[in-house]
Amino acid sequence: MAGERGASPEGRAGRGQARAAVLPVGRDGLLVELGTAEETEALHAELLRRRALGTLPPVAEIVPGARTVLLDGFPSADAARALAAELPGWNVPPLTGSAAGALEIPVRYDGPDLADVAALWGVAEDEVPRIHAAATFRVAFCGFAPGFGYLTGLDERYHVPRRADPRTRVPAGAVGLAGPYTGVYPRSSPGGWQLIGTAPETVLWDADRTPAALLTPGTRVRFVPLESDEAQPGPRRAGPGPAPGRRP
Repeated sequence: MAGERGASPEGRAGRGQARAAVLPVGRDGLLVELGTAEETEALHAELLRRRALGTLPPVAEIVPGARTVLLDGFPSADAARALAAELPGWNVPPLTGSAAGALEIPVRYDGPDLADVAALWGVAEDEVPRIHAAATFRVAFCGFAPGFGYLTGLDERYHVPRRADPRTRVPAGAVGLAGPYTGVYPRSSPGGWQLIGTAPETVLWDADRTPAALLTPGTRVRFVPLESDEAQPGPRRAGPGPAPGRRP
């Protein structure tokens, strides 16, 4: 089929095009493989934009991963084949770093790995909260546990390795770093990320809420430092609008 691995060579796409290999999945699905996380996030955003405008063929699911985007539930195999042939030639604009409309998550920067992260970054310990909170993040994809989002946005020089000795228990609300990602643990679980803080009252997953997940792919996020004696507000949107995700 057009757009399969051999039909969409990476490296020959023009500037701004989707450097994608498009593979069939089942009877009416496509898996788009991309070269970088940035390309993946940009394509995911473009797919959502075109779906909102009504220029994307009907598709039930658009699910991003670290280097892939799954499109599932086309009305027919012909519709999937048509998009597979077209998609590698798309002009996909890069993502912008705008913080407009970002979800704000209050964080107390009190994590047990704060000093280790400062050493890895080559900065003073009190610089870590400032650097982290200055970035605008985007949920690249979700996984690991219900409500867990993999957030990108830190400059490459601030990427850190996972801990050599993972913890058997990381508390719910812990804010951690691993590789290019920031994440907030939605519930207590084992984990090997470098913990730099706590989001005390942010409810990442609530089965009684619609949608249950506070973070979904494409959501922009800002972390807002809390003082140790400050009241703990729930997450809120920058600008006007209600604060989502807080338990009653």
